[in-house]
Amino acid sequence: MFSFGRRSATCEFCNVSSEKGFNVIYEDSNFLAFTDIRPAARVHVQVVPRKHIESVHSLKKEDVALLRSMRAIGNKILDDHNVNFAMRKMGFHIPPFNSVNHLHLHVQALPYSPSYKAIKYPISRGHGSHKKGLSWFAEIVQAIEILENDRSINFLPC
Repeated sequence: MFSFGRRSATCEFCNVSSEKGFNVIYEDSNFLAFTDIRPAARVHVQVVPRKHIESVHSLKKEDVALLRSMRAIGNKILDDHNVNFAMRKMGFHIPPFNSVNHLHLHVQALPYSPSYKAIKYPISRGHGSHKKGLSWFAEIVQAIEILENDRSINFLPC
């Protein structure tokens, strides 16, 4: 169904499991989700593909289905937590502003924790032909639209 890279023995997110200390809350044959070890919001989960994909820079137009599946999993998790749609935030940090080099979707229920700064997850709306402005974070909807237009996701407007 999806074209994935190979699993990496050294990638932390290629080796996610409960036995390795992760709080896995969802898994299927292609994806798994686990709670963030430093949650920034009331609910903060990472949704990752089982196979290694370096980052959003690696994604192409043919990966839109992958992102839609990740978004569906994120929405299911937020539905299970009774999170209102207005309080949902899902997106990706853009390298070099990511902490792990394995594609991971941040799934969050706002508001952010008082001790956490929302500045780490800025939304920058695009203008004109740009779906995203200058920002190190791309919302899932922005990422899908950028890829559908056969463009690359990066820090600059795209």
